[in-house]
This record gives sequence, structure tokens and C-alpha cells, in this order.
Amino acid sequence: MLAIRLMRTGAKKRPSYRIVVKEKQSKRDGAYLENLGTYNPTRDPAEINLKSDRVEYWISKGAQPTDTVRRLIKAAAKAQSAAAESEAEVASV
Repeated sequence: MLAIRLMRTGAKKRPSYRIVVKEKQSKRDGAYLENLGTYNPTRDPAEINLKSDRVEYWISKGAQPTDTVRRLIKAAAKAQSAAAESEAEVASV
């Protein structure tokens, strides 16, 4: 079974994460199939970079996001729609 989950990178006490597709039973930092983006919780506000089209592709193939990744996907979608809205306002003015 495939999962979309976080893979920890970064130094001691300074975490950053890759959002990856991997087998559910594999190790946290083990081999993965595809890198879908990054998450840096140490920034204020937290920095989320995500390839939304690839996330949708893997979910359609049966990959299940973990609870944390599901929350990050929603936050990234909200930020993306807000950015598109602000661009539309600037274009109309």
C-alpha cells in the first residue's frame, strides 16, 4: 500500500521535511517513489511547497496521505487559491 508521508531532513533541532510517496511499511527516511514537495516548519509562517497535480495523481492511484500531510495539502490549496484571488484583484484594477 502506498502512502504520502513526511520524510525528515535537516540538522539536529532544525527539522525540515520532504513530502514523498512511499510504501506504507517502509522506514521514515527510507527509499521513496517520488518527491512531491517540501515542508519547513521552522519558518514563520511555515513554508509549504507542493506539486498539487502530482499529489492528485498519486491519490487517484490509491496512495493515502497521513493525517499531517492531509492537513498540509489543505493548507497549500488554501494558500494557492488566496494567491490566485489576489492576482485576479490586481489584474482587474
